[in-house]
Amino acid sequence: MVKVWNLVAIMLIVLLPNVSSYDRPATRKNIVMHPSSNDPVSPEQVHISLVGPDKMRISWITKNSVMPTVVYGTTSGKYEGSANGTSSSYHYLMIYRSGQINDVVIGPLKPNTVYYYKCGGQSSTQEFNFKTPPSQFPIRFAVAGDLGTTEWSKSTLDHVSKWEHDVFILPGDLSYADLLQPVWDTFGRMVQPLASKRPWMVTQGNHEVELIPVLHRQSFTAYNNRWRMPFEESGSSSNLYYSFNVFGVHFIMLGSYADFEPGSDQYQWLEKDLKSIDRKTTPWLMAVIHAPWYNTNEAHQGEKESVDMKQSMETLLYNARVDLVFAGHVHAYERFNRVYQDKFDKCGPVYINIGDGGNKEGLAKNYRDPTPAISLFREASFGHGQLVVVNASHAQWKWQRNDDDASVERDSVWLTSLSADSSCHI
Repeated sequence: MVKVWNLVAIMLIVLLPNVSSYDRPATRKNIVMHPSSNDPVSPEQVHISLVGPDKMRISWITKNSVMPTVVYGTTSGKYEGSANGTSSSYHYLMIYRSGQINDVVIGPLKPNTVYYYKCGGQSSTQEFNFKTPPSQFPIRFAVAGDLGTTEWSKSTLDHVSKWEHDVFILPGDLSYADLLQPVWDTFGRMVQPLASKRPWMVTQGNHEVELIPVLHRQSFTAYNNRWRMPFEESGSSSNLYYSFNVFGVHFIMLGSYADFEPGSDQYQWLEKDLKSIDRKTTPWLMAVIHAPWYNTNEAHQGEKESVDMKQSMETLLYNARVDLVFAGHVHAYERFNRVYQDKFDKCGPVYINIGDGGNKEGLAKNYRDPTPAISLFREASFGHGQLVVVNASHAQWKWQRNDDDASVERDSVWLTSLSADSSCHI
């Protein structure tokens, strides 16, 4: 089957846009992971995501059909709660058919509490557990983009798992399947140990598009089926953009590869979402995109998903006093000062590019010289970010370099929320 998919990829490559405009260095090899159990109804690729203030979506895949049921409770082996959900599957090019993808929303749940759960009901032999985010500060977010399924990816996940965090944020480019659908299964198996214990909130990247002219005309088929986010709960009409709260932090997950022009559904949704935010109850406001609006790396310059989206939406984020904007796409790390319209602005967001999770294409090592004044730190290494929102006014950001299999702090900065700066009030 792998040989068939490789042949398909070679035949179709001429039909796909060239996303590589520079020479990327070689990276560590890709990992292939097979099911850990031969049981056709055993849950695998388990991951969780936030739904509203007190619910969690449990997602998993089985080879054969099962009842999409989750039992759960606060004591191991004792499950007072039970919920049913939905199941689906998808075809890709009539060569690949996914297993049964199950989605179940459970709750209401207590904050800062460990829950034990089984996918498939009481008869399931495997128990999982997760911890809900707290309902007070501090709150800890792990951030890594452009993850993939390489040995570097596994190293990043290993380092993240050793840092106590409440939510994982992924700014696009999850599996790097690039049409090869079995890679999505490897990705799901690789992230399960972490993603089944902490909610993963993701947005799409260019490697999730997977549209093939004539042969497969539906974009984001695998992504939308496998990684359902709480878009409906946030008033969005698309899984490609949505928002969510974690206590005093409001996250806006934007779609770089969805329509973003003024008048588009995404633009109108963003306007409405920004107007609904109460900075007294959610003093921190953050956005996540895939293609960066600010970037001094030679890679991915001049792309419309960066240039045109910035032109369309930057003022909306600035006027709303967004504190932080995370992006991926560029396979390196870079932190900017507070910026608006290409200049320092103390009321603008801090832009952070963190597309260095471990992808198969390697690092983007070439930066533009001289370094612009608005770019404060940049380094082409694999790594991940740690954001601790300490209270309503202060947060600390750290970037950990993962080279040589050691997690080394390379960048750190304290941030003050714009809602706490009286000179930035609108």
